[in-house]
Amino acid sequence: MKRRRLLQAIALLSASGSASLTLPAFAQNAKVTPLRIGYQKSSTLLTIIKSNGTLEKLLAPLSVKISWHEFSSGLPLLEALNVGGVDLSADVADTVPVFAQAAGAKLTYVAQEAPSPSAQAVIVRADSTIRTVADLRRKKIAVTKAAGVHYLLIATLEKAGLKFSDIDVAYLTPADGRAAFERGSVDAWVTWDPFLAGVQKQTPVRVLSDGRNVADYQRYYLASTPFAEAHPDVLAIVFNELKKTGLWVRQYPKEAATFLAPLWGLDAPTIELANSRRSYDVRAVVVSALGEQQRIADTFFAAGLLPKKVNATDVAIWKPA
Repeated sequence: MKRRRLLQAIALLSASGSASLTLPAFAQNAKVTPLRIGYQKSSTLLTIIKSNGTLEKLLAPLSVKISWHEFSSGLPLLEALNVGGVDLSADVADTVPVFAQAAGAKLTYVAQEAPSPSAQAVIVRADSTIRTVADLRRKKIAVTKAAGVHYLLIATLEKAGLKFSDIDVAYLTPADGRAAFERGSVDAWVTWDPFLAGVQKQTPVRVLSDGRNVADYQRYYLASTPFAEAHPDVLAIVFNELKKTGLWVRQYPKEAATFLAPLWGLDAPTIELANSRRSYDVRAVVVSALGEQQRIADTFFAAGLLPKKVNATDVAIWKPA
């Protein structure tokens, strides 16, 4: 019964803006448009939407057929978007589009979540002798390549007067990073929610530094440029549903955590902790707000991690009507 009430609550939010999207009957006979959506475990809003089947219902009048594809992190997700493996990407950290741009990907920004700087952190085990960021010199640190935490690590080191070359980096997926961290194969781990909340709830750890005053940590939704140009009406529906779902998560944190628990395989208190550090404030992307993207691009290039300079504003941006 509780799950049914949750579904009904989200459905009411969705229904409020969907009536104007109804199409004439002849649209039912239109050619089917495939929409392949890529997501990862931290893709909270699209995880909820996927479970509810909301987009399938809203896009039925447009003859859109959705398929869902899960990825371990943002970089392989955008690589799939670039080569035509998926059409729409769930939220990825701000660093990921920068790497995609450097690779020449033709991507379109669809939406942005407002900053969530405390939703990622550099952590050490509770009994570690590492007390400050400066103590990370010559230590082995696990991080996921091109994820938001990759930039957080570089920026955190620089703030402490260290270079990226001063550490021994281990590029690992979140699952492998946690395993290495817990068995002591690395000295520190840089991760994001819900992985951060998960390890905090289950293992004695200490936060060495998070993103506050270092990295904004904004997450972006992107589409392949060909799909965005051909189907702006589809993106409008997706954008509206993301905004409504983000609002529901913020207004009903306990219900949202309960809903996500069986989907993520985590307990509700852990999810509520993770969600408390995410803004879930979905908004349109504007060129003037891409300053952090440029700082990320310049930082990665200076560290020798990008093959060329990137102009963060040289991108396609979908605009809501």
